[in-house]
Amino acid sequence: MATTTLRTATSGIDDPGRLIEPVLEALNHIIVGKREELRLSLACLLARGHLLIEDLPGVGKTTLAHALAKVMDLSYQRIQFTSDLLPADVIGVSIFRRDNGQFEFHKGPIFSQLLLADEINRATPKAQSALLEAMEERQVTADGSTYALPTPFFVVATRNPTQQIGTFPLPESQIDRFLMQITLGYPGPTEERELLANGDRRTLVDEMDSLLSVDALLNLQAAVENVHLSDALLDYVQALIAHTRESGEFVQGLSPRGALALIRAAQAWALMAGHDGVYPEDVQAVLPSVIVHRLDPAQGRDIDPAGTGQAIIDAVPVT
Repeated sequence: MATTTLRTATSGIDDPGRLIEPVLEALNHIIVGKREELRLSLACLLARGHLLIEDLPGVGKTTLAHALAKVMDLSYQRIQFTSDLLPADVIGVSIFRRDNGQFEFHKGPIFSQLLLADEINRATPKAQSALLEAMEERQVTADGSTYALPTPFFVVATRNPTQQIGTFPLPESQIDRFLMQITLGYPGPTEERELLANGDRRTLVDEMDSLLSVDALLNLQAAVENVHLSDALLDYVQALIAHTRESGEFVQGLSPRGALALIRAAQAWALMAGHDGVYPEDVQAVLPSVIVHRLDPAQGRDIDPAGTGQAIIDAVPVT
């Protein structure tokens, strides 16, 4: 039954992996040696989520966002977040026209299918707040009027480590709107040698072909929502959520929005893996990236952020 539902939702696409694997291969040619992180990025997009990439400058965060837009033929805009950025620089501004005596709204860069919010934590909370409505409701309000954003709408934000000079903390409401957070990290020795031998990969992005149409992407996103969830699987997810709330290891547990994010991400991962429903291993694959930015260790507890997800998985048995 789950397989039938999946095929119906993809409008005749029997094998989603046939569309997704070439996209992964193309991205892996640009961001070498980070196949797992690339799969998570694609899962985030298929789940209609937004992606936060926290890492040092120069490891390929911006290149990944541009490559995602290029390989899926999405309109792309980049905003460099700085301390003097204003909400109008993101959303747009109304300009008075003397010829007709009326204000005319000029759309800002947020009106794109893939928006790169580069170094988002270098802007003030006021500027960051310009993204809140857009990320949640796929619309923006300016001067009392509401404007729909393009479909699909996907925000990729990069964040510098908070200990770096000139950064501002992201409000919890902003962080919670990101479905996933990933880290690219340094390349391995083999991949770094390839980079050193062949030069900057950003030049290859302009040469990329579009491998997935917008219509195909929308079909895949619709299919994600229909990937089967068994009662046993939901029991397992609820046990994971309960652990974050009741173990005393965290300041506060996973919110209902975070729980729904975990389900959507697991459905996207299952679709990409060709599963006929969501398996526990699908949940486990996406859990760290879904919860790492949402959970803070309780006072006096020293929890390694990178190992938080695995610690939760180890603590909650699959029944």
